[in-house]
Amino acid sequence: MEILRLSALELGNKIKKHEIGVREAAQAVLDRIAETDKIYNAYITVFDDALDYADAIQKKIDAGELSSPLAGVPMAIKDNICVMNKKTTCGSKMLENFLPPYNATVVEKLNHAGAVILGKLNMDEFAMGSTCETSYFGAAKNPWDDSRVPGGSSGGSAAAVALNEAYYTLGSDTGGSIRQPCSYCGVTGLKPTYGAVSRYGLVAYASSLDQIGPIGKNAEDIAAVLDVITGKDDRDSTSVSFDSGKASASLTGDIKGLKIGIPREYFGNGLDGDVKESVLNAAKTLRSLGAEIEEFNLPMVDYYIPAYYIIAAAEAGSNLSRYDGIKYGYRSEKFTDLYDLYLESRSEGFGMEVKRRIMLGNFVLSSGYYDAYYKKALQIKALIKKAYDEAFLKYDMILGPTAPTTAPKLGESLSDPLKMYLTDIYTVSVNLTGLPGLVAPCGFGSNGMPIGVQFIGRHFEENRLLNAAYAFQQATDFHNRVKGAAE
Repeated sequence: MEILRLSALELGNKIKKHEIGVREAAQAVLDRIAETDKIYNAYITVFDDALDYADAIQKKIDAGELSSPLAGVPMAIKDNICVMNKKTTCGSKMLENFLPPYNATVVEKLNHAGAVILGKLNMDEFAMGSTCETSYFGAAKNPWDDSRVPGGSSGGSAAAVALNEAYYTLGSDTGGSIRQPCSYCGVTGLKPTYGAVSRYGLVAYASSLDQIGPIGKNAEDIAAVLDVITGKDDRDSTSVSFDSGKASASLTGDIKGLKIGIPREYFGNGLDGDVKESVLNAAKTLRSLGAEIEEFNLPMVDYYIPAYYIIAAAEAGSNLSRYDGIKYGYRSEKFTDLYDLYLESRSEGFGMEVKRRIMLGNFVLSSGYYDAYYKKALQIKALIKKAYDEAFLKYDMILGPTAPTTAPKLGESLSDPLKMYLTDIYTVSVNLTGLPGLVAPCGFGSNGMPIGVQFIGRHFEENRLLNAAYAFQQATDFHNRVKGAAE
């Protein structure tokens, strides 16, 4: 098990020095998956040719063709990111047997760096959910307690890292789908600035909110992955030029004089006492390292959730209209005409949460309701962005909770969808404004479950967030406790 306790960069360094072989590392992780995943269900698909690919990467390393510090390191990808000729299901019956004819841009970049992709990870269906329970392939479970959820929608991506079933993973974040499961599972994750990472090959939920990002054991691993996957992509018109390759170099650990704001509104009713204490203790640690901590008022917090779910549902209703049983995906056998084909295929192919959001989206976009709901939500989105812009005139970053509680029990959230939506209160504003957000482990609840602190920064200031998290992790050991946590 010692090999599994290494971070991604530690393993990459040993592979580079020929102390560990790529096949040896891949086999160790595959054995771990075989041992534990029948309980935790983090993977939907494990690639049967992973060891062959590991051998091919080893030959390139031996020939000096790969220089990335992550070359040869086994990892896995959320199942809404396309890998050519590998099942990409989005956790849905609708795409149960879909084989993409191309790679997502992030997959191309990982391949170029020499990553060993082991498989595709479990997720809420079409990324719609906060618990990883809406997956057609069964719920994923929390590595710290298999009676609890790992969070969502990137629950499999966070659980796999905490379980040592991958050294790092990629997830997607539409309203907290990387950050919230990282908090629940006790790992580190980053939602980059909107446009910093190409979305080409990411199956869309809400196109103006979705963003691919890395999950790993610590800030150093996250920085190394970010260096690989960022950059302008001509196939994604929303992507922008971003200084790729500099995140790792920015990790000095020096945060003296860093101005950090803590919104008072984030610590009111609904926040669990253990979460509040852990986040405020994290702030004290950062202050002891030289950061300047100050409370302030952040307006519009009460409008985060309604604005987000109106906008996200509207875009989902539009994006998911392509699944009609004709072009690709699930097709019902019970139809008599074209209308029946649409109706039956979508009724049978989509789960209840996806149908709920499609219906909500179509409602808020319909005649007579567009101005009352969707247009108003866009106006609120602009006001939320203005509030953040004003805060960042004074502060370098904002610190707060990631989720109101630790991971809930399986079944608790699905029985009350509105309660599930409210768990996103601290994360959705980052997507509405396109800001970067990073989550790092900062403590544990009285129930023994992990708690994560969230760093929010200005656009394209991921390096500053990573350095703050790096400094925090150099002074604490919460992130180290994920290594072997499930054993």
